Amino acid sequence: MTSSPTLAPVARDRTPRLLILGAATVTVVLWASAFVGIRIAAADFGPGALTLGRIAIGTVVLAVLQQIIGRRRRDASAPETRTLRQAPGRVIVGVVLWGIAWFGVYNLALNAAERHVDAGTAALLVNTAPMITAVLAGLLLKEGFPRRLLIGMLVSLLGVAVVTAATTTGQFDAIGVALGLAAAVLYGGAATLQKRLLAYLPASTMTLVGCAAAVVACLPFAPELIRSIQAAPPSALLAVLYLGVFPTAVAFTTWGYVLSRTSAGRTAATTYAVPAIVVLLSWLVLRETPPLLALVGGALALVGVAIATLRRRPAPVAAAPAAE
Repeated sequence: MTSSPTLAPVARDRTPRLLILGAATVTVVLWASAFVGIRIAAADFGPGALTLGRIAIGTVVLAVLQQIIGRRRRDASAPETRTLRQAPGRVIVGVVLWGIAWFGVYNLALNAAERHVDAGTAALLVNTAPMITAVLAGLLLKEGFPRRLLIGMLVSLLGVAVVTAATTTGQFDAIGVALGLAAAVLYGGAATLQKRLLAYLPASTMTLVGCAAAVVACLPFAPELIRSIQAAPPSALLAVLYLGVFPTAVAFTTWGYVLSRTSAGRTAATTYAVPAIVVLLSWLVLRETPPLLALVGGALALVGVAIATLRRRPAPVAAAPAAE
């Protein structure tokens, strides 16, 4: 009796490091700007309406990008990549769940968090996610589980405690911190799951399908979104449009590009710069900065993330003595 054929992983191409670095930089800058965009739109769009508006626009743009990418591959006579129809059912289910979790639930949590804390504090909390990604990648993807991870976790938790103490003036601020941490957990889990699924689907296909699945899941917010669009000022409408096109469609495409070519833990570590960019942008655009103690706690949390995820360079190997 012959065994049933299995779906082979997508072949990895040798991509110049400069392209990977450029894609990572685009992702970091655009994701940082999203925290500011959410604050601009939050006064006129509830968390659910903002999530649906953002990912609906993102899905349309992603569909256009998918067509462009496919046309360029055909013009260049590039090898065929795996399609959604070729993927097994478990992979399709995984993509749908991943999309709902990251594009849907993650955005809901983040949008709600930024109604209670400023953009910089939200970014500091969410960017403990690389440590979560490293833990999950070590457990599930066999990318390594170094002992220093525990030390980094303890340092990060101490930093989060400092952020909480600095921002909590009532129960609503505490809720904002909790929502920010929930977004970080969703981010870490989604990045780990995406890394596994990218072995069977191209990044652009997976991103489009995941975002579309989240749109369907968030359709109950459609009436609220329509009312918000009718009442919102132009600045809020432009913020939602920006969030859909750039931090969603463009940044998630470049993120998938990088993640498909490097480890999940290392890719997530590229977002260390996001909080600093967010604090600068929110100061320039919104005239708001986190409390000084929150900045100290956030820096401490990121130090813990760095301890947990950055790899040590291997010690040089001593040359073997020459034979006499």
